Amino acid sequence: MPDSAPAPDLDLRLVRYFIVVAEHRHFGRAADALYITQPSLSRQIRRLEEKMGARLLDRTPQGSQLTEAGEVFLPRAKALLRSAAQAAAYTRAAAEPSRITIGYTTGLIVTPAVRELRRRHPDADVQTLHLACNDPRAALLDHQVDAAVTRLPFPTDQLHVTVLYDEPRLLLVPLGHRLAGKESVTLDDIADEPLPRVRRSDPVWSAFWRIDPRPDGSPAPDGPLVEAVEDKVELIAAGQAVAISAGLRAQGLRPDVTEVPLHGVEPSHVVLATRAGDHNRLVAAFRKSAQAHLTGDLSEPGAS
Repeated sequence: MPDSAPAPDLDLRLVRYFIVVAEHRHFGRAADALYITQPSLSRQIRRLEEKMGARLLDRTPQGSQLTEAGEVFLPRAKALLRSAAQAAAYTRAAAEPSRITIGYTTGLIVTPAVRELRRRHPDADVQTLHLACNDPRAALLDHQVDAAVTRLPFPTDQLHVTVLYDEPRLLLVPLGHRLAGKESVTLDDIADEPLPRVRRSDPVWSAFWRIDPRPDGSPAPDGPLVEAVEDKVELIAAGQAVAISAGLRAQGLRPDVTEVPLHGVEPSHVVLATRAGDHNRLVAAFRKSAQAHLTGDLSEPGAS
């Protein structure tokens, strides 16, 4: 059809009728599926054909079959109905959301952005949920949360990710450690220091936080396996390991652990992650609020 030709004023109900007949290849069976009479269905299909300016279906002794024009129209008719359904769903989501759950991982504060969201949407039910550091993607895709403030790296397929700010990475050591109190350290300073390993962690996530392998290709020394942040901090305080982290105030963890800036390594990226294609207006509003209020100036004690 030429681009300049006027678009037909299509009734989506007639389009759906056509799809049902095309799928059943029989007017009688299609009428039964649609709970209408066969003569009425035939009239509706003729109306659609008049709108389209082409015959879409031919009757045969065996039932009905698509004409060449019908073959062309069928996939587009299905796409048209899908688009209409999505448009309706997205519109409802934009107009009617009343609840949002915001996830956050250890060491990150979301309070300023959450407070602003509640102020701007006083009728909304805004909830927060603490997430394991290596589990934000699953929480989003399983709809446990609608937005997550967390740290890269993690798989980002099916997600929309916005970088909020960067954090320098740090080395956590016990107070009596040979590196405690230094202005900064490098990877060479901890070449032989064991680093804890987190059970069931994503390999990419683990490699980033252990810097494994090192730039020269050597493996990071293995420390004990741990289940949680608290276990990691206990090992550090006991002098059994050191750990690489970001955004921490070690004094807030416990008085016998301190942090030293780690130079020469990529910073940690703090991000807001949401499901790709989520048109919930509260998600969009929280993204705007997070970009305005979560800048890295506020961080609470925690660990990666």
